[in-house]
Amino acid sequence: MRGSVASDPTGSSPLLVWIRKRRVPNIPQYEFRTTELDPGLLSTPFGVQTNWHVITGAPSCGKTTLIDLLADQAFRTVPEGARQYMEEEIARGRTIDEIRRNGAALQRHIVDMQLTIEGRLPAMDVVFLDGAVPGSLAWYRAFGLNPNDILPRCFHHRYASVFVLDRLSLRLNGLRFEDDAYADFLDEWIPRDYGALGYSVVRVPVLTPEERLAFVLGRLPAH
Repeated sequence: MRGSVASDPTGSSPLLVWIRKRRVPNIPQYEFRTTELDPGLLSTPFGVQTNWHVITGAPSCGKTTLIDLLADQAFRTVPEGARQYMEEEIARGRTIDEIRRNGAALQRHIVDMQLTIEGRLPAMDVVFLDGAVPGSLAWYRAFGLNPNDILPRCFHHRYASVFVLDRLSLRLNGLRFEDDAYADFLDEWIPRDYGALGYSVVRVPVLTPEERLAFVLGRLPAH
């Protein structure tokens, strides 16, 4: 059964409508903290083995496009927790400016949202996730937070595979604090953190969307 995807082709999403009406200035609030993961915490055993496949990468890597193509192939997909959190907060009457004002607090809320999303998924269903909890380790560093504060939460589930998409040209969408330096930082640390957690990260090169789809489907682990 097809799952939900991050894009809204009808254009009715309040978040997308807000973006069309107003560009958000890029306000850097990051510190590029390079704290390593605690070796002691990295020995934490995983909770539940899943059949979930993570599609991740730095901003403007093409994650959502690939997730949409996977949904078109009738795979179950799950949009990123950050977008879902912002959609819910806008529905409560908050503006993007208000949500983004405290970047560190925003990252904490996004982790909570992602954990809630993953906690509702059947572990044995084949699901493609637009990002997952461990991706927040890099975002935590970028906002001057200690990634070890959330490291234990990365062991609730073990993912079947992790695909990190190589970067495309950066396209600002008003949702994140992002520029090339920021994207470079995340592009380095996201795969590094998944590797530290014991995952064999598969890098997806810059290809056409359809070629990326075939690349990922051709490298799924056998069940």
